[in-house]
Amino acid sequence: MYRLKTSAAFDSAHFLAGYNGKCANIHGHRWTLEVVVESSELISSGEKRGMIIDFGDLKKAVRELADSFDHALIYEEGSLRPATVAALNEESFRLIEVPFRPTAENFARFFCERLTGQGLPVSSVTVYETPENCAVYEVEK
Repeated sequence: MYRLKTSAAFDSAHFLAGYNGKCANIHGHRWTLEVVVESSELISSGEKRGMIIDFGDLKKAVRELADSFDHALIYEEGSLRPATVAALNEESFRLIEVPFRPTAENFARFFCERLTGQGLPVSSVTVYETPENCAVYEVEK
């Protein structure tokens, strides 16, 4: 099995609605996502012969995904009052509403599904909230 791994980071804030602890408050992370693609076969012809995928294409896809979440407040759908969202929008804050609780575990799966949807042979995505703490989502085979 051949594997390639790349990573990208972004800074954003989130909170866990309904959580009994510090993470119920808005706080930020320097999130890092590590993406592993794998294949038992390499491309057999053309300019990409001998590759799973061009590293440049992989890095670009992962970087674009990370950049799309950079410097935003990420919040779970329905967890903020409409008036709060309106006030934050009026102040031109960058908001990203997601249909899941914004945990590292859910982000790992979400990022995996986004990249797989682009046709990348993703085998796992690791999302670090801190340099010491991460969640891993592996594609079931």
